[in-house]
Amino acid sequence: MSPAPPPAAPAPGTPEPSSAAPVPRVPGPARVTVVGIGADGWDGLPAASQEVLRGAVALVGGARQLALLPAECAGERVPWPSPLRPAVPGLLAAHAGREVCVLASGDPMFHGIGRTLTEVLAEAGAAPPRVLPHPSSVSYACARLGWPVEDTEVVTLVGRPLAGLAAALHDGRRLLVLSAGAETPAQVAGLLREHGFGPTRMRVLEQLGGPRERQAEVTAADWPPPPATDATDPTPTGHPLHAIDPLNVIALDCSRAPEALRLSAAPGLPDDAYEHDGQLTKRHVRAATLAALAPAPGELLWDVGGGSGSIGIEWMRTHRTCRAVAVERDAVRAGRIARNADALGVPALRVVTGPAPEALAGLPAPHAVFIGGGLTAPGLLEACWAALPPGGRLVANTVTLESEVLLADWYRRHGGDLVRLAVAHAVPVGGFTGWRQAMPVTQWSVTKPATPSPTAPSVPSAATAPSGTTAPFATTDPIAPSDPTASGDAQ
Repeated sequence: MSPAPPPAAPAPGTPEPSSAAPVPRVPGPARVTVVGIGADGWDGLPAASQEVLRGAVALVGGARQLALLPAECAGERVPWPSPLRPAVPGLLAAHAGREVCVLASGDPMFHGIGRTLTEVLAEAGAAPPRVLPHPSSVSYACARLGWPVEDTEVVTLVGRPLAGLAAALHDGRRLLVLSAGAETPAQVAGLLREHGFGPTRMRVLEQLGGPRERQAEVTAADWPPPPATDATDPTPTGHPLHAIDPLNVIALDCSRAPEALRLSAAPGLPDDAYEHDGQLTKRHVRAATLAALAPAPGELLWDVGGGSGSIGIEWMRTHRTCRAVAVERDAVRAGRIARNADALGVPALRVVTGPAPEALAGLPAPHAVFIGGGLTAPGLLEACWAALPPGGRLVANTVTLESEVLLADWYRRHGGDLVRLAVAHAVPVGGFTGWRQAMPVTQWSVTKPATPSPTAPSVPSAATAPSGTTAPFATTDPIAPSDPTASGDAQ
């Protein structure tokens, strides 16, 4: 008699047997499916998502999301740890070889956990997760508001600083803000008022797609103050906006007050937009400098001699994925750069306090470098040039003859463009009007070639030179210690 054939393998999605009969794990990483779920819970899920959830051995998600699942989803329920990303590899390793289902709000690939899981699995050499999306809160909100999704800008404040919203504020612009919680709408109203957008219409949409969906409306200027805590305080209480659901989205019809400073989306913001002590690349020169730097999405700038931070800030304002590091030796000015970055909506600007070139060591390689001051510091130009990859851009501005001589020498050896920028402003002259000339700025801009220039010296990189070692970068410029642009951003 022939032996009985071995039992067939269970079909994918078959629930794990009870703990009385342990299930052997299949070698290899966990098999991950990400399921989007909305405020409508289990009943709002398509059949395919429900089937995956029933068959998963482990169900991972936030406490609110896990509570939406019925008892028929018998897998082990694992709340997300905090902080989340560092814990993901260990969590997946603990369920190696098993079917793991991760719950996400709405569309997991839109500011959701889907991106994190995809990146972590890729780092481990594993296949990306299977993703079963649900309509996102943005889709629901645009449907309720009658806004075309493709014309609606989205700003997330989930795990992001509130200050980042400021860069998106423009008169007449529609914005959707993804809230971090119940307190976010009041914080957004405060930021709008601070930036001169008090007339902005705010609509708070809560529990979108669920049975408790509701909408409240008010202008930022009229957002109610916090409820009274003292019986003698006349502040009104019981306002509906004092009880916002944590699951909310904020719709903004941006409206700028007439007296508020107008900030363009293009480089060359008004000088009054910055807090500064005079170390500021002035508006017209700044616009020309950003044009020479030519920022593109995702690129990194070193702003060396940051001063007030205007070049790095306006570089980052050109696109939300642009990054910048401002290097400033003066601690007071470094603090001012950070405040300006917050006020102008780019809080992710990194500020490094210390003298260049020493402070450049260890920084990620830039796509472009701007030197706004300190050109005569020994080895600064050499270090910045060495750090640039082929195709990287370098722009340097100066107002001194000594630094101009240095730039002329580098222009002779490396080419590029050497220009003089002269700006004059009309001012009263008695009862008439005349021109007042600002100090002319000499600007050198160049793109690093794929092959070194035959006249270019070989220099070590700032990232590899020992800290404090400046001898290989020595210069004979006798006025380096007193260069008036040594703290940068002075033109």
